Amino acid sequence: MKILMVLTSHDQLGDTGKKTGFWLEEFAAPYFAFKEVGAQLTLASPKGGQPPLDPKSDEPDAQTEATDRFNKDPAAKSALASTALLNSVRVEDYDAVFYPGGHGPLWDLAEDTFSIALIEAFIKAGKPVAAVCHAPGVLHHVKGADGQPLVNGKRVTGFTNSEEEAVQLTNVVPFLVEDMLKEKGGIYSKGDDWASYVLTDGLLITGQNPASSEAAAEALLTKLR
Repeated sequence: MKILMVLTSHDQLGDTGKKTGFWLEEFAAPYFAFKEVGAQLTLASPKGGQPPLDPKSDEPDAQTEATDRFNKDPAAKSALASTALLNSVRVEDYDAVFYPGGHGPLWDLAEDTFSIALIEAFIKAGKPVAAVCHAPGVLHHVKGADGQPLVNGKRVTGFTNSEEEAVQLTNVVPFLVEDMLKEKGGIYSKGDDWASYVLTDGLLITGQNPASSEAAAEALLTKLR
């Protein structure tokens, strides 16, 4: 079982002067879930190398069992520090792709033509695509075989407007994930704010927030089995 994990390379939180990137829990929980079943993982990002970590995701109140495990795992840290260039990966080498969130993907991966084409190719090849929290934003410009938005008519979730409001970034992000998924024709639904909520519709798996990370990874593994 070979799984590609795609992380953001974007580290600027709009024009706030603050840093962003990927959210640690959303990488760590799936990473270890995949590792524990013996999956071969490849980590990639648009710029390659060390992807930027959202500093807030490494603060004490954001720590989880998975983040603690990551911080004590030299092999995991080494793998993360040397991500492959995204434009060097090939769909035929993998069984599935997983996108961790954090605000970064809204700026780079959502607009990245290679990422867009990659997701379209995974779906066309009958291979599952999973994205959690803000990462469903990477589906913004992705189309299905019918030329319609990939999420059109599909049951999807992602970071809610109310969760974005709670972190006071509604007017900072380039778009709101919930609004975008609805505008693209997605059948959007959500659970309680900050609670785990994951949906699977065909080959597409989406998770609402950081708490949904492990469940989204397990849903991807279930699909692969």
